Amino acid sequence: MYATPLTAGADARFWGAVRDHLRQAGLAAPDALTLAPPDLMAHWRDPALVFSQTCGLPYRAVLKDHVTQIGTPDYGLKDCPPGHYNSLVIARADDPRTGLTAFATARFAYNDPLSQSGWAALALEAPEVLQGPRLRTGSHSASAAAVKDGRADFASIDAVTWRHLTAASETTGLRVLHATAPTPGLPLITAKDGPADLLFEAVQAAIQRLSQQDRAVLHLQDIISLPADAYALPLPPTPEAIAG
Repeated sequence: MYATPLTAGADARFWGAVRDHLRQAGLAAPDALTLAPPDLMAHWRDPALVFSQTCGLPYRAVLKDHVTQIGTPDYGLKDCPPGHYNSLVIARADDPRTGLTAFATARFAYNDPLSQSGWAALALEAPEVLQGPRLRTGSHSASAAAVKDGRADFASIDAVTWRHLTAASETTGLRVLHATAPTPGLPLITAKDGPADLLFEAVQAAIQRLSQQDRAVLHLQDIISLPADAYALPLPPTPEAIAG
């Protein structure tokens, strides 16, 4: 879910370590990761799924009865417990407004209504600030770009994605306005009958083998086993349900 051109090499080496561990245990793991499948929901629900990562909202809203949770990566985020993340509400650096309430009628950019970090975090925490017009962008990077170029006034960005955007020099001219409360991070999943324990072991071993450089590029610290009920959060109102 966090793959970018800058992470491509580190992602390949990380998966290579996972793959080799799985093959040594007798599992015919794919040579390479499939990046950006055109239909994510079909990909996640594929009964042949070996390994993937999903967002917490589609997991609890749609997938929990169709897949098995492997574990949750820990990205070492500030003010977040292990295995958790939050959203950073951003605005232009030169926008004089301060505080969320000042943006209550402003144009909000969001990536997708099934995004925990891009929509649900703020829609559950402060729906009153989403009363203005809204722009659906399709990705966090597109939401940040929309704020930067003035098509939107503020947006909610996954904190890990914000790090990747910063590394790619895509946050110049933007500032963090607010940080939402932490929620469980993006879980790694396998098919309903997939070898979750073996996959957890393989991911943990691969993380431990990462070079310091790759670890820094991926911001990947550990894999955490969170209880299933950690993801049993309320479903957010849809964009259509909030007056705008």
